[in-house]
Amino acid sequence: MSAAYPVRVYWEDTDGSGVVYHANYLRWLERARTEWLRQLGFSQQEMMISAGIGFTVASIEIRYLKPARLDDELLVRTRVCDIGKASIVFKQEIHYAHSDKEILAMASVRAGCVGLTNFRPQRMPAAIEKAFLKEKLHVG
Repeated sequence: MSAAYPVRVYWEDTDGSGVVYHANYLRWLERARTEWLRQLGFSQQEMMISAGIGFTVASIEIRYLKPARLDDELLVRTRVCDIGKASIVFKQEIHYAHSDKEILAMASVRAGCVGLTNFRPQRMPAAIEKAFLKEKLHVG
C-alpha cells in the first residue's frame, strides 16, 4: 500500500525564481511519513508519551529529477521497503498530483526507533511492527 500526501507549492517554498528550494522536499517527505503513521493509527506524540520512543531519521538519500514550481499541486507517495527490529526503510516519491509518471524527486529514508531517554536503538512495539509488516505485504 502506498500512502499519498498532497502538497501545494507556496511562495515560501520557493527561491527567488519560483522554483522549490531543495530543503523543502525534506519537510514534505517528513510530513508524508507522519501522516502515513497517523493513517495506521499511530500518533508520534502518543508513542513518545506512552512508550517512551520516537523515530529518528538515520539516513536519507534523495534524487532531484525535475523542479517543482510555485502553485504546483504535488503528491508525496510513501511505501515501506524494509523493516528491521528497530528500523524501517521507506521509499518516497514526489509527483505532480495529476501524473504519477512524472517523478520530481525520489528518496530512500531509513528511520530508527529510539528510546527517548538515551536515544539508543530500541525494538519497535509489536503493534507498530505488525502494522509496518502488513503495509509492506500490501506492496510486496
